[in-house]
Amino acid sequence: MIRVLVVDDHPVVRSGLVGMLSVTEDIEVVGEAGDGSEALALVESARPDVVLMDLRMPRTDGVTATGAIVSGYPSTRVLVLTTYDTDTDILHAVEAGAAGYLLKDTPHADLLDGIRAAARGETVLAPPVAARLMSRLRTPAAPPAAQPSPRELEVLAAVARGLSNAEIGRELYIGEATVKTHLQRLFTKLDVDDRTRAVTVAYERGLLPNPRTT
Repeated sequence: MIRVLVVDDHPVVRSGLVGMLSVTEDIEVVGEAGDGSEALALVESARPDVVLMDLRMPRTDGVTATGAIVSGYPSTRVLVLTTYDTDTDILHAVEAGAAGYLLKDTPHADLLDGIRAAARGETVLAPPVAARLMSRLRTPAAPPAAQPSPRELEVLAAVARGLSNAEIGRELYIGEATVKTHLQRLFTKLDVDDRTRAVTVAYERGLLPNPRTT
């Protein structure tokens, strides 16, 4: 039996996956979680063979949880199952140690085969994901990204404090459109797609003081 933990923040999606897997003869669902923090706790107690992991979730996201599981429980394989197939999402998941990356429109039979392959230690990639990775590998490496300017870091620090674009504009005496321009430049320089990821990467790179360590 392959012991599987299902992680997804949408209850309907999670229930559907659990129901499908529960009637599969060689798969046993040993738990379900609504975010990465719950997943980590259940991995500790249930010790699944495969974690079926969503990416974008509240509290602890899928990439962070994947990295923690792979480093702390090397016998557990993480198979990402998500709706997102951007280069950034795929690369972050692979870098975190995911054994595979499937999309939520994957046919049921292919999903089951993917779980079995991940349990055997094989790499599982949806065809569009494999194509994106191959394209990325064939593309010449880009020059190092420019560092954020002091003004851009001021904007990002305000984002980290939870301020809206309008509030940031008032605090820094700049227009809301200028705030948006600074954020778009930050996203490009940090190779991210959203504000939350920009703040996370800035903490990781030491561009902003991490409140957890200060």
